[in-house]
Amino acid sequence: MTTPLKTGDKVPSLKLPVTGGGEIDLSSPTDRMRVIFFYPKDSTPGCTTEAQDFSRLKDEFAKIGADIVGVSRDSLASHEKFLTKKELTIPLASDEADGAATEAFGVWVEKAMYGKTYMGIERSTFLIAKDATILEAWRKVRVKGHVNAVLEAATNQK
Repeated sequence: MTTPLKTGDKVPSLKLPVTGGGEIDLSSPTDRMRVIFFYPKDSTPGCTTEAQDFSRLKDEFAKIGADIVGVSRDSLASHEKFLTKKELTIPLASDEADGAATEAFGVWVEKAMYGKTYMGIERSTFLIAKDATILEAWRKVRVKGHVNAVLEAATNQK
């Protein structure tokens, strides 16, 4: 496990395959802000709600100059099924190959359920500036109301 990234940190050099083909370079400077949200698993209730909320507000984010990408360790094939089944409109990136992104952002953490510990993704969101600096980080995210809070923070950065 690595030290979690925080506000003011630069995004490390990372490239991930993304739905629809191609890849995304999370660390490259762009002419737009980015919202990168890490979620545990495709098609689970909380992850579905979060992805649907980001999809629902995708145009609002676009108006203020912010792109959205979701990241999990699921495969691209799983992501494509998730997008189709839940009618999502945001790209999803796969960190399946080596977990480099979840490790680099510090969201691959020890979790506990029913008395057993295991490694998994801590639901987290990062607002990234055009120069690939983290403007804001949300950890241990609760889904309800989260996407609206991210939109408000992004609007205030505009």
